[in-house]
Amino acid sequence: MTEESAAQTLAAVIAKLKSRNIRITPQREVILNYLITHHNHPDVETIYQGIADQLPNLSVATVYNTLKLFIDNDIIIELPSTDKDGSLHYDFFGVPHFHAICENCGKITDVFADEYSAINKQVAQLTRQQTNYQVTNSHLEVYGLCPECRQKLNLQKGTG
Repeated sequence: MTEESAAQTLAAVIAKLKSRNIRITPQREVILNYLITHHNHPDVETIYQGIADQLPNLSVATVYNTLKLFIDNDIIIELPSTDKDGSLHYDFFGVPHFHAICENCGKITDVFADEYSAINKQVAQLTRQQTNYQVTNSHLEVYGLCPECRQKLNLQKGTG
């Protein structure tokens, strides 16, 4: 994402939040900008460390509260833990996509597909048909081994 498109995305999301009567504090804007411009699927500590120089008096509680606000307003999504410590990860969801998650190292990779919306709707429809759930949201994750871990495993096995 270019700096210009990131700024446009930030402005659009801020406008969306304001239209819902959500106050835009400097902390919220900095956290949102971090999530828009970083595609590293950060946990809370990574976000906190990543913006500490911009907001030296920021508390971890403020980061948690801001992330919850963004989740509740469909700005970001919470990803299941891939770490051994069980920490959750967060992702800006301005462009719908799904995730490939490495079962070995926990790496999360975005997968963009024009068909994503149709696939997601089909999953929701199947869920309603089979369970009678009222589906309110869904996120798709695919699990496997990333290329780096596959290569390491092949080298360990001697099948380079």
